[in-house]
Amino acid sequence: MGIEIREVTSPRELRQFIRYPLALYADDPCFVPHLLSERREFFSRKNPVFAFTEVRYFLALDEAGRIAGRISAHVNSRHNEFAGEQTGFFGFFESVERPEVARALFGAAEGWLRQEGMSTVRGPFNFSTNHECGFLAWGFDRLPAIMMTYTKPYYLDFMSELGYAKAKDLLAYDYQYAGQIPRYLVRFVERVQNRLSVVVRSMRMSNFEEDVRKAFSVYNRAWERNWGFVPMTQDQFEFAARNLKAITDPAVALLAEIDGEPVGFSLALPDYNPLFKKMKGRLFPFGALQFLLGRRKIGCVRVVTLGVVDRHRKRGIDSLLVYHTFKNGVPRGYRRAELSWILEDNVLMRRALERLGAVHSKTYRIFEKPL
Repeated sequence: MGIEIREVTSPRELRQFIRYPLALYADDPCFVPHLLSERREFFSRKNPVFAFTEVRYFLALDEAGRIAGRISAHVNSRHNEFAGEQTGFFGFFESVERPEVARALFGAAEGWLRQEGMSTVRGPFNFSTNHECGFLAWGFDRLPAIMMTYTKPYYLDFMSELGYAKAKDLLAYDYQYAGQIPRYLVRFVERVQNRLSVVVRSMRMSNFEEDVRKAFSVYNRAWERNWGFVPMTQDQFEFAARNLKAITDPAVALLAEIDGEPVGFSLALPDYNPLFKKMKGRLFPFGALQFLLGRRKIGCVRVVTLGVVDRHRKRGIDSLLVYHTFKNGVPRGYRRAELSWILEDNVLMRRALERLGAVHSKTYRIFEKPL
């Protein structure tokens, strides 16, 4: 009797799928679990991604009937329409260190994608570049930042053994505040402010829905040329914003406007992951208390996204957003930032971060192969 692959078809099996990483990483000092309540909603039909994504989930059972791994296979029709591809995706992969488990799981995922007419498989995407993606390839010695993945080192060996090649590396940079905003940035921002009528302001939590709509009006236009980008629907963007509202610090969630028109958007999230690790995936009975007591002590943010609409690029608006993140964030106690993720071939952004003093700290890898 070998490895059995079981497609998830019941709420009970979906709960097992969601909870499996808690067992796999139980003794790993760098693993940070999602809140189970958040994961249940994410995998529910409340998530607008399912309006255009067909997905199958698979569990691997070992010879004793114990769960030994999981994987998803999905077809995102918006991606294929936008990119002009017939690409299927895998995601949410986790497995014990047994190559036969990985072979069985990927065999099931790839088989279903072939049935759906896909010519290429790419991943991991949970479910797209708008969500968590990539296997950690370098930087295993520290906790991931909020909304970034942490995966087993041996997954890279699995990819090689299964015939996958690197599609793209995604990089994380670490920045330590040195006691003052870099002088060159201050001087440049002064020149930009003298020639442009740009207002950079914090998102208003009292008028959250309106400002989310303004941020959405920037998002797809600012990132549409990025590798792997899939335009978000308004429902998707608002769903994500509602889920992030409780952990958003408006001081570092910024809109840039010209004559009231949104032209840029940046979001830095307080890095709650050290707190989430202590909470072990649960708000109750003690997780909520740890959250409330610990949130004021967070000294790190993850800069999740920063972009400017195409017709206003190369005018210094991105630097204004960076400057105001410094200006607003330092008094809030933020002395460190992870900037992630950055495409490996985004040379201009990487040079700008390195000039700022940021250091490459982690690498995440996307893989693909023909079907």
